[in-house]
Amino acid sequence: ASAALLAGPAFAAKPAGEDADVIVIGAGAAGIAAARRLTAEKMRVMVFEASDRIGGRCVTDTKTFGVPFDLGAHWIHNPDGNPLLAGGPPAGLDIDPAPRWQSMRVGPRAARDAELETFLAAQVRAQRALREPLKAKGDISADRLLPKDLGVWQPAIEFMLGPLATSKDLADISAIDLVRTAERTGDSFCRQGYGALLAKLAVGLNVKLSAPVSMIAWGKNPVLETPESLWYPRAVILTASTNALGGDDIEFIPPLPKNVRAAIGNLPLGSLDHIALDMPGNPLGLQKDDLVVEQATGPKTAALLANVSGTGLHVVTVGGAFGRDLAAKGEAAMLDFATSWLSSAFDTNVKRYIKKSRVTRWNAQEFVLGAMSAAGPGHAEARKTLMEPLGRVWLAGEAVHETQWGTVNGAWESGTRAAESVLRYLDRGRREEPKPRSKRKKR
Repeated sequence: ASAALLAGPAFAAKPAGEDADVIVIGAGAAGIAAARRLTAEKMRVMVFEASDRIGGRCVTDTKTFGVPFDLGAHWIHNPDGNPLLAGGPPAGLDIDPAPRWQSMRVGPRAARDAELETFLAAQVRAQRALREPLKAKGDISADRLLPKDLGVWQPAIEFMLGPLATSKDLADISAIDLVRTAERTGDSFCRQGYGALLAKLAVGLNVKLSAPVSMIAWGKNPVLETPESLWYPRAVILTASTNALGGDDIEFIPPLPKNVRAAIGNLPLGSLDHIALDMPGNPLGLQKDDLVVEQATGPKTAALLANVSGTGLHVVTVGGAFGRDLAAKGEAAMLDFATSWLSSAFDTNVKRYIKKSRVTRWNAQEFVLGAMSAAGPGHAEARKTLMEPLGRVWLAGEAVHETQWGTVNGAWESGTRAAESVLRYLDRGRREEPKPRSKRKKR
């Protein structure tokens, strides 16, 4: 590490007062939570964010449609115990409960009452199967947990429990990892956007945007490299996504241990994208925040969140292997699928109602490269590996939470835990520092 640093380019001197006790890499939910916890203990904290905005995979766009559009996370799970809402939402933000119903489409019509009853019964059976202790030996794929006699609703339920909820097909998810997840109930929405809520919680933090970290020497005395300078903090909290960690953007000196690299590779991000359509006037005749799914015949399906927070915004969500393939074809293909899917489900030409549109492509989003970190079959224990510090570097993020992975609150809790570990370590270091010996007075 020393040789590499000496051979590197000359860096400008750091501005006065820019030294930090702890550097947090990434200004998503985990990074913001870690920085808030450390700042509360009067630590000098700096947050380096590679992109030009905070939020990570939780960010709100208000420019495209003139109303809030959450590009990534939107559902606030378990709001009563959600750490981002501890003490109530920040001033100026409204939290509304999500509707408890789902609208089902059967071909070009709404599902009849009898069809809804069979769907709800099949859904309950499937969810119950994912809550039962695993009977099989070893870590199998999650699709093997589901009953195979769910009838015509089988593809829809597999989509809802797999791609829509976790960004991966159930066949690609560890059964143990899925069974461990905490139940996500009582969802709510932030009317101003989940990203707006996260941004409010970041106010007052020392965040440097467009400041990618290109090198981390994680030995006894950590060293970081940014375009601005070399940095020598006492500790580091790294919150990059697993796909970003597995790429080449950050050089680790020495290279990461083999077991850590394997754990990162066994927690790849799935695919989940939104196709947002501005359709004022409620042309589909749906309710506010109406969640619509269909009696699918295969994996090429989607979900619709209609009239978001009472606006004309309609968001079609695709995910899993089908969503990944669709996103790879580009924005035009995604928009074409969404309009065709809606037109078929509602027996109308949806294109004539669309005023504006925007498509997300998280798999190609620089510094993120995907959605959620569902573990592959046989690799449920990978998260525990990432919980162990690397010298004075601690990892955090949704991938480093065993029961709330794939959620903003899981990322937040992970960042808080990492900060508390750093505080304990630094406090121990202060206590164990040897006191300077006093010189004997000459007689």
